[in-house]
Amino acid sequence: MSRKRYLLTPGPTPVPPEVLAAMAEPVIHHRSPDFKDVFNEAVERLQQVFRTSNDVLVFTASGTGAFESAVVNLLSPGERVLVVSHGEFGTRWQKLADAYGCEVVALNYAWGQAPQAEDVSRSLTESGARVALLVHSETSTGVVSDVRSLVRACNDAGVISVVDAISSLGAVPFETDEWGVDVVVTGSQKALMTPPGLAFASISERAWARSEEALLPRFYWDWAVARKNQAKGSTPFTPATSIVVALNAALELILAEGLESVHARHVALGRACRAGAKAMGLELYSPDDDGAAVLTGLLTPEGIDAVALRLALRDRFGITIAGGHGDIAGRLFRIGHIGYVDIFDITTALGAVEMQLIEMGATVERGAAVAAAFAAYSSSV
Repeated sequence: MSRKRYLLTPGPTPVPPEVLAAMAEPVIHHRSPDFKDVFNEAVERLQQVFRTSNDVLVFTASGTGAFESAVVNLLSPGERVLVVSHGEFGTRWQKLADAYGCEVVALNYAWGQAPQAEDVSRSLTESGARVALLVHSETSTGVVSDVRSLVRACNDAGVISVVDAISSLGAVPFETDEWGVDVVVTGSQKALMTPPGLAFASISERAWARSEEALLPRFYWDWAVARKNQAKGSTPFTPATSIVVALNAALELILAEGLESVHARHVALGRACRAGAKAMGLELYSPDDDGAAVLTGLLTPEGIDAVALRLALRDRFGITIAGGHGDIAGRLFRIGHIGYVDIFDITTALGAVEMQLIEMGATVERGAAVAAAFAAYSSSV
């Protein structure tokens, strides 16, 4: 019998069978009326999930591609840009802007800390930067920042805000228009429950105006070209047509459940995962609050290697979880609970972690993790 597989990373995430079935339909031509209908419907549904009336552009790429599109469409060579980092991905955006010859003004926090609006305001005033790059959900740590206050600081300074919502959009509340976010980027393979391959950027009118003045070179990522083609129900280059079809099916499921219900489900799963982990005596690396609805970051007991733990979970139980970054990679492991995940997936992962930790010499009460997780979940739904 083939082994069951469990994917519990913060991306890619599990995909519903309805979405897989849609992707398995015969390939359609990207310039056909059939594709135009599906594409237009998917874009309209994306706007509902983004909570925006702004354009949402679709690229065949990872989320990083959409973020790169923001850099090349909003900045000029040598221009100062504020990049706020509180983990691996903020650091990535600093490297990205630097690669294009921008003058990066780095506002760095220790991993696990959350950025503060007053720091953003001060850095914008001191630097004179006209664009700020922010991270909402930092998946290297599990911290979901108060991006609404950070964006407010940008708006008060007349600065364009670009927000990495790659792992947060569709998992936790995000109000693009209400919060006044200029550019929001995300990818298909996170909370949108679709295989990797598509990236999206919502763009405000203020950001569109800024893009007309920016001088960095662009071709594949040119927003104006993408917008012109999307107005005709198409894309300037060949898109991942089958993934667009799958995305449309996934968005239909998300909107049928309702965004508030989706967000509440992620909160409940986060509570369950944290409760089970604490019942094992594990130290939380991610915050112990409902903001940590995307993933739970955990530290192994002293003397137990997190890499060996993850490999054992994969090889023995078919469970894939995420590792850590940086100096604590030897102790940090991360369990994702976004997308097509339910309480039984979480308890399966927790039960396997418990079994493996005991075999590796940790002192853990058998059954405590699963019982605690079910209790926390039951009190949340």
